[in-house]
Amino acid sequence: MCCMGGMGCGGSARGLRVLVSGLSQHLADFTLIYQEGSYLGISESLSILASGRCVSGSRRGQMPRLMLSASSHLTELAVGSPGDRYLQEFVPLGTGGGLYHFRDQILAGGPEAFFVLNADVCSDFPLSAMLDAYRHQPHPFLLLGTTANRTQSLNYGCIVENPQTHEVLHYVEKPSTFVSDVINCGIYLFSPEALKPLRDVFQRNQQDGQLEDSSGLWPGAGTIRLEQDVFSALAGQGQIYVHLTDGIWSQIKSAGSALYASRLYLGQYQLTHPERLAKHAPGGPRIRAKVAPSAVLGPNVSIGEGVTVGEGVRLRESIVLHGAMLQEHTCVLHTIVGWGSTVGRWARVEGTPNDPNPNDPRAHMDSESLFKDGKLLPAITILGCRVRIPAEVLILNSIVLPHKELSRSFTNQIIL
Repeated sequence: MCCMGGMGCGGSARGLRVLVSGLSQHLADFTLIYQEGSYLGISESLSILASGRCVSGSRRGQMPRLMLSASSHLTELAVGSPGDRYLQEFVPLGTGGGLYHFRDQILAGGPEAFFVLNADVCSDFPLSAMLDAYRHQPHPFLLLGTTANRTQSLNYGCIVENPQTHEVLHYVEKPSTFVSDVINCGIYLFSPEALKPLRDVFQRNQQDGQLEDSSGLWPGAGTIRLEQDVFSALAGQGQIYVHLTDGIWSQIKSAGSALYASRLYLGQYQLTHPERLAKHAPGGPRIRAKVAPSAVLGPNVSIGEGVTVGEGVRLRESIVLHGAMLQEHTCVLHTIVGWGSTVGRWARVEGTPNDPNPNDPRAHMDSESLFKDGKLLPAITILGCRVRIPAEVLILNSIVLPHKELSRSFTNQIIL
C-alpha cells in the first residue's frame, strides 16, 4: 500500500504577494523545495498532489509548468511517481473543502494513508515518525504538534491532549484566552476514513444553505474549514490524535518569516544533509549561479538559479531568487531579492530582522504587522520581481513592489 502526500492548501499567499506575484503559495521556490525533500525519508511508493486556489489575475499557465518542474526535481531526488500532479481550485474551498472536492484523486490506488502539508509552514517534517505512530495506533486523524509560550499560543490552533494516549481531547482555533501550550503545526496524516467527517460537514452545509437559498445553489456548501468544522467537532471522540515534535517549526505568513525559515532550513541541512549545501568540491551540488571569487557570502544565504553576484559583493542573511543580479561592490543584508531584479554598483540594500526571542526556546515568529501607530515598522527589505535599484543608493527597511525602477535612495517606505 502507498502513502500519498498532498502538498496542498496553498491559497493566494497574501502575506507573500510582493514575492509570489499571483502564484499559489506552495508553488513558490521557498515553500516547494523543502516539502519535496521531506518525502525522502519514506520508503513506500508515493504519489504527490498539490492543491491550491487560482487567484484573480494570476499566471494560470504557469501552474502546470511549475508542477511539472517540481515533479522533475522529485524524480532527481528519487521521490514521487508519474502520478504527481497539481489540482487547482477555482473557488476558495478551505483545506477540508479541497480535500473533499478531490477525494477521488486522493483515494485513487487505495492508499493506506495520506499526508496533508500546509504550504505556509517551515518544519523538518518528521513524516516517517508520524507514519510509525499512525501504524502503531491507527486513527482517522493524526496531527503534528509542537509547543509555544502562553502568549503566542493564542495565535495558533491549541490542542489539549491526553498525555498517556495522545488523544486530542479539546481543540480551539486561535482562542481568546489560554487553552494549551501545544499548538497545531499544520502537518497531518489522515486515513481514508478521515474523508467521511468531511462528507458530513459538506452535507450539513448543503442543508443549511438550502434553508437560506431556495435555489439550492448556495456557494458555501463546498467550503470546509478543517480546523473549526472538523477538529473542534471531533475532539474527544477518539478520532484525533497528536504527535509531538521538538524539531524546527515556524509559520511562513510573510516575506520576513520566509527569511527566518530559510535560516532554519540551512541550519537543519548542515546537520542532516550537508551534501545539499553549496561547496566547491568534487561531488558537490551543481551550482547554477555565477559568484565572483571576491564576493563574500554568508551566513544564512540562499541563492537561486541563474543569479549573478559581482566582484566585491557582501551578501548576508538574505535570499536571492533566480535570475537576479547583484552588481559589483553591492551590500545586501537582511533582504529578499525577487526574481530578475538588479541591484546597481556600490548600492546598499538592508533590512532589520524580526526574529523570535532567542532566550525563549518556545518562542515563534510573531504575527507581523507592517504598521504600528500609523508608522511603518522596521523590517526586512523586500524587492519584488524585476525591480531595478540604481548605483550608489541606499534602500533601508523598505518594500518595493514588482517592476519598479528606482532613481534614488529610500528608507522606511513602501514603494508602490
